[in-house]
Parts: sequence; C-alpha cells; structure tokens
Amino acid sequence: MSGPSSPNRGAITLHDVAREAGVSLATASRVLNGSTRKVAEAYAVRVQAAADKLGYTANLSAQATARGTAAIVALLVADIADPYFGQIAAGVARAADGAGLVVTIGITERDPQREVRLVRALRGQRPRGLILAASRTDAEDSAGLRGELDAFAATGARVVALGRVDGEAGGLRAVPLDNRAGAAALGERLGALGYRDAVVIGAAEGVRTSDDRIAGFTEGFVRAGGAPPRVERGAFTRDSGYETASRLLHQGLADGTVLFGVSDVVAIGAMSAVREAGRRVGPDIAVAGFDDVATGRDIRPGLTTVRVPLEEIGARALHAVVADEWHAAPSALPVEVIVRGSTPGRA
Repeated sequence: MSGPSSPNRGAITLHDVAREAGVSLATASRVLNGSTRKVAEAYAVRVQAAADKLGYTANLSAQATARGTAAIVALLVADIADPYFGQIAAGVARAADGAGLVVTIGITERDPQREVRLVRALRGQRPRGLILAASRTDAEDSAGLRGELDAFAATGARVVALGRVDGEAGGLRAVPLDNRAGAAALGERLGALGYRDAVVIGAAEGVRTSDDRIAGFTEGFVRAGGAPPRVERGAFTRDSGYETASRLLHQGLADGTVLFGVSDVVAIGAMSAVREAGRRVGPDIAVAGFDDVATGRDIRPGLTTVRVPLEEIGARALHAVVADEWHAAPSALPVEVIVRGSTPGRA
C-alpha cells in the first residue's frame, strides 16, 4: 500500500504535499501559490521540501482562475535575435525573478496584426501584466490593437509600453526612452567632429522610435553646422542597413559622409557594406548607430552610438507591472553619446 510520500495517483496534488509536510492544505497553498499571508519559516521549509520530494509543480491555470491573474508577465518583442530586445528581455527576466513572476515572450515580427493576435491569445493566460517592447507605429490601430489592449486591461492585468505612447489605450503605463534627445546629442557631436554631410538609414515612416531618432539627429546635426541629412527608409534590421548602404555606395557616396543607422544593428549592416565596397569605415565613410549593443563595442573599428540602459529599462518595465503606484510621466533614463573609431574627427 502506498504511503504519503509516494501517492499512487498520476498527478501530484497540493493535498499530497500538505499530507507529506504535515500541514494544513491552506498552509501549503499559502507557501506554494504566492499568497501575501505570512507562513512561519519552519512550515515554509517543510512545505517546499515536500513539494521538491514529490515533484509538485503549481497549476498556473488553476491559480489564474482562483486569483484572476497568473504569476506570469508577458513580454512582446519584435525580434528576439536582435540584441536590443535580448538585453531588454534580460532586464525584465531578472526583475521578474525577484518579484516571483515567470516571463513568457511573444515575437511580433513588427507585424501589427500579429501583435493583435498575440495580445488576444495571451489574454487567455490571465498574466499579471503585458510589456510591449516593440516600437509602436502610427498605423497600429487599424489592426485593432487599442481595443485588444483595453480588453486586456479589463481583466485586471497591467499594460506597459516602452517609449512614446501618445494616443494609446487608457490606463497604459509607459517607460519613456529619450530617443529624440539622444539622437540630437549624437547629431551635435558628429557636427562638432567636423562632419557636414550625413545620410540617415531609418525604418518605415510611422515607426515612432525611428521617426523620433531621425527628427532628433536632424535637429542636432543641422544645429552643429551640418547640412540637412538625406533620409533613406528601410527596416530595423541588419540586412536593411547593408542593402541601403550598398545602394548608396554604388550610386557614389562621397568620402567624409556619415551614415547614421537608427539602431546599432542597422549601422552594423552599413559597416559591412562599406567594407565590401572597398572603402574604409571611419576614414572614408563614417558610421554611427543607436542603443550601444555589445556587438558594436567588439567590432573594429568600434561603433559610435548612443548608449541606452536597456537592461535597466527592462527592469523598470517590470516594476511598472507590479507597482501599485506609478507616476503618469516618469522621467526617462539618461542616455549617453559614445564616440568610437567609426567616426574619427575630421580636420
């Protein structure tokens, strides 16, 4: 006959854990289901030891039904292979671990309709909150995103967005990024280094992060004495940077021109195109980016960029999910222009 430590049923239940630990069902539940009610340390240790011995795992669906939300936070990113989103995800995950939450990640592929489908599917999991890390576009509401976010928030979950969120769903919390000011500072610094001609490689018109960085860079560069930059539109990808720079170089790009990619991955693609065209990155064609991902520090010459505290932004987004109080417009985290060998000063 099976004893309490080896139940003969298929799935281990909370009743089994309570019996093994010699505590009440309510006590076992408080320990394992994240109750805010305190349990004596000795009981907590016994319950956790029993759960480990029996191989018990909490039923998140049952928890969500009982509480209204599950101990999950959902993170939507455009491209998990992009180190920008990888660093943000690392910050979210680290902060979530400290808050006793599990992170689930959805990939939008920068498709508003796919984003809407993911939000709708995630709503069924009843997560504690939803973090929108992918850049917003001005055309998103045509896909019905605003209505889905309203429905998501109506379940009691918090919705948090990174960056500018003008016109988004009511009650949405924002973690601002100083894209425009950071890009303006970069434009000014490059002007001060002697550059007078620039081409910006941006994403499609209407992508807010790209538009803000283009506008800021243009303001700063012109203010420092440069000519208004030429703007080329593509995507937030390495291949877009490579293809756009290749085309410009084939058309004839003058030495001393600086290529500003609106993200580091775009700029890194442009650097590859410059080398492939037989030109030198820096002395011939200067290149700058934005974000300061690790790859930009490791390549040679190093990439001039705007350093954004991506992991800290991820942690702040998680805090916005769990905090009872949140300022409507918290200050943006500081950014910093980092000049490296890809933009040497011009005499």
